[in-house]
Amino acid sequence: MIRVNLLPGKREKAGRTGVTVEPGQGWLGIVFAVVLLEMLGIFLWHRSMQSDLSAITAETGSLDSQIKKIKDETKDHKAVLDQLTELKDREAAIGKLQTARTGPTSALLEVSRILSTGRGPTTDRDKLEQLKHENPTAVPNPAWDPRRLWMTKYTEVDRTVRIEGLARDGEDVAEFERRLALSDYFTDVKPPSATEKMDDVSHVNLKQFVIVAKVKY
Repeated sequence: MIRVNLLPGKREKAGRTGVTVEPGQGWLGIVFAVVLLEMLGIFLWHRSMQSDLSAITAETGSLDSQIKKIKDETKDHKAVLDQLTELKDREAAIGKLQTARTGPTSALLEVSRILSTGRGPTTDRDKLEQLKHENPTAVPNPAWDPRRLWMTKYTEVDRTVRIEGLARDGEDVAEFERRLALSDYFTDVKPPSATEKMDDVSHVNLKQFVIVAKVKY
């Protein structure tokens, strides 16, 4: 005799295995597995973030230590800079005093070289050679006799020199001006002013001149 159970909610046999499956039990298992996987993923992500946070914290601590060390080393930086500035100012002042002592002597020695037989102004050799090609009239005359001109007065105020003297003629004055202008010790040499003057002893007409220039030292 065959019985057929048509009532809902009863257990059903699962084939020959004899395993019974409750209605909806399969979906609950799937949902549980998904939730478990999500929890596992969140746990792994949290551990990864925790590891990154620890590394960042350690790096931040190292940077803080370095910053503190630098601050400790440079806390007197301004005082050191002030001392260096003071030393530089003092050195510059000493240099100016030394230049003021030796500068005029060097300029006078240069004038002496210019007015010495067989010598001339201190200048760059290449500059002189170039000047020979570009403007031969500006080159000193090696045959000039410096005994034709003599200096009677030399004054310097704020590195502006005023040279007064006598010469046999105007060409001697012009030669002296050329040599001063070419010298490394003088600059801004002004055109000389010259007047006729009768020598009281020889009764020869001479050129009384004044040359103004800037001295470099």
